[in-house]
Amino acid sequence: MATETSRYSIETRDVWRVYKLSGQQEVAALRGVNIQIETGRFVLLKGRSGSGKTTLLNCLGGLDSPTSGEIEIFGHDLLTMTDQQLTKWRREEVGFIFQSFGLLPTLSAYENVELVLRLAGVSGRERHDRALYCLNLVGLGKWADHRPYELSGGQQQRVAIARSVANHPKLILADEPTGELDSVTAGDILSLFRTIVQQENVTLLMTSHDALVEEYADYVVRLQDGQVIDPTAVL
Repeated sequence: MATETSRYSIETRDVWRVYKLSGQQEVAALRGVNIQIETGRFVLLKGRSGSGKTTLLNCLGGLDSPTSGEIEIFGHDLLTMTDQQLTKWRREEVGFIFQSFGLLPTLSAYENVELVLRLAGVSGRERHDRALYCLNLVGLGKWADHRPYELSGGQQQRVAIARSVANHPKLILADEPTGELDSVTAGDILSLFRTIVQQENVTLLMTSHDALVEEYADYVVRLQDGQVIDPTAVL
């Protein structure tokens, strides 16, 4: 697993996630997943529906716990952390982006981003400056006062991205973030992801089955039936 001298920021070893259904029936969503990811990479987790990519993303974000195996992210052994420790870690070091955007409809773009910083206890002036910086980073400085229903789908996703980077996360996890967008808008969002990875020096893991993403990602981890099927793609 990762050490102080390791080149990898994210490592998994033999990760299984087995769900128990009715009776004695079990379904394995992850089957011995091993990956190693360097800091500051844009990584695509690719696979068909049911391949295990979202389950893996949730395990890496501490939203779900593997049945067995090891997960270490930036020196944190996720399987030994309490729920309280995981909550604190997610709030301070992880940004999440979802297909459904997840914006609060009664808040403006600025307020949606600023809320993350408010919850983290960031001071007023710093909170204001960082929220505006993040909105400008995603090209929405002029739309700061607009509410989600006044924005296009692509603009709403940009607000969600601004929110995800607001608290200087080390890791961003994006689950099918372009699934509801047309190909042109999706390309714009993927280009934005590349910019953010470079400028903010974050590691970004994104799930998708869209071939377009491969043009932007540093490399691809392919999943099939809960297993990594192309290990040579993992650096």
